[in-house]
Amino acid sequence: MAAAPKLLSCDGYLLKQLALSGLEWLDTNQEKVNQLNVFPVPDGDTGTNMYLTMRKACEPLVGMDEAHVGKVCKTIAAGALLGARGNSGVILSQWWRGLAEALENHAQFDAPIFALACQNAVERAYKAVVKPVEGTILTVTRQAMEAVVEKARTERDLNRLIDVKVDAAYNALKQTPDLLPVLKDAGVVDSGGQGWTYIIEGMLKQVKGEALQLSPLETVMPAKQPVWQEALVPEDEEGYGYDVQFLMRGQGMDVDAIRAAIDAIGWSTLVVGDANLIKVHVHVHDPGVPISYAIKQGAALDDVVVENMQAQYQDYVVEREKRETEDDIHPVEGVAVITVAPSDALKTMFTRDLGATYAIGGGQTMNPSTEDFLRAIQKVPNTEIILLPNNPNILLAAKQASELVSGKQVKVVPSRTLPQGIAAMFEYGNEREDSDLMALAEGMQDAMSNVVTCEITTATRTVSLEGVAAREGQYIGLIDDKLRAAGDRLQQVAEDVLAKANADKSDLITLYYGEAVTESDAQQLIASLSARFTKPEFQTVNGGQPLYPYIISVE
Repeated sequence: MAAAPKLLSCDGYLLKQLALSGLEWLDTNQEKVNQLNVFPVPDGDTGTNMYLTMRKACEPLVGMDEAHVGKVCKTIAAGALLGARGNSGVILSQWWRGLAEALENHAQFDAPIFALACQNAVERAYKAVVKPVEGTILTVTRQAMEAVVEKARTERDLNRLIDVKVDAAYNALKQTPDLLPVLKDAGVVDSGGQGWTYIIEGMLKQVKGEALQLSPLETVMPAKQPVWQEALVPEDEEGYGYDVQFLMRGQGMDVDAIRAAIDAIGWSTLVVGDANLIKVHVHVHDPGVPISYAIKQGAALDDVVVENMQAQYQDYVVEREKRETEDDIHPVEGVAVITVAPSDALKTMFTRDLGATYAIGGGQTMNPSTEDFLRAIQKVPNTEIILLPNNPNILLAAKQASELVSGKQVKVVPSRTLPQGIAAMFEYGNEREDSDLMALAEGMQDAMSNVVTCEITTATRTVSLEGVAAREGQYIGLIDDKLRAAGDRLQQVAEDVLAKANADKSDLITLYYGEAVTESDAQQLIASLSARFTKPEFQTVNGGQPLYPYIISVE
């Protein structure tokens, strides 16, 4: 097979193809990335988060016809910034942002410019994290960049540089368990680094001409699900028209001929009856036309009904928007809280019971994007807002949104679990009327330190991690995101994690039971636990959360 011709420059058209190929290869392998989650919990979502981030980045490329590589890269970066989900997705978006900044004024890039752009991309990615940790996606991007910079001193073929970049990325991936012991214990490489490597590898396959079975550009993106307003917009530019109904009374009338004539006048035609009595139903833009036709046939009209469907449609839209807005937004004066919750039951608890102004649906396996936070911030009328993410993998998206918003002051309170978020909301309720934004945020963050979070779920793979051996399918217990217990019986795992969480020294234990658990199941578990832990008071709350039978707050 003949060697591919040298690629000495890249324009906007090629960058578009590279990005789409990276998206396609990541899509092909996203489940492999999901399975690299350190803990064997059923919510590994790094691959999904990175795919959704890349998909949002590439959506504007569909139909885009632009040769200027800086403009194309800026478009990709803007989409990635809004679509960023999860910590790896946010880091990926910042990597694209750094690339775009370096290429902004370039119609094309060659090897030296590419090397400089890769450097800027990695610098931006590192800045996205307050305390960068080696052995993660950051390490993989950095070592791949360093290999490109070194090779670009003597090599001008971009094909070769991308090849070097992919090789260096895979070598860096192999080293991540040595840099991050928790990866070695889990027997995996870093999931974010693997996802980023698949993106770059997809680009390499594109320049090498390897078939990725790319969909036509018009169908690369999954069809956008229309919101209900879009679904209801009338197809006819004249609107929905009128619903016309009447009875025709006469003698010797031809039902078939009248049906054909009425159908030619409008649509949604229904004409039934006999020679003496006919029922007519039709939709038209001019209700006088079918009525006049019937009169001209010599019929006597009865029970005439004319309804303005366009007016009914407009009234419905106004009423539904009002109703849904009222249901979603729970107004407060002063500082508002926007939080994240994985179920309708928990969204209701945060808003109606605890005072949050708005709750974004999301959590494990469904991390909200930066754009989701920005939309919520704009939707809430308050100018001072606290974001409460309630999940470690949502923190960076919330922080990125707080930095992008204009005209409002937004502070992130870094809640990592639902019980932490709930504790923060109790503090908010107690201090909201007497504290400003900064004081409230500080008080809410302090309140979170009084809560220990225990979570019970099912192991998705066999693993020995942090001194705990778990088999696939067993119940496992986590304490503040660390694996602490495993076993075949849920009750025993619950007792084990509570014992390790020093539950016998606490005052209150709250069990938030999931969608697959009944109130009766929860009460039976409490009866067993209270016999073991006699000091604290126990209570249950229907959390309705997926994947986790119990999330337990120890205070």
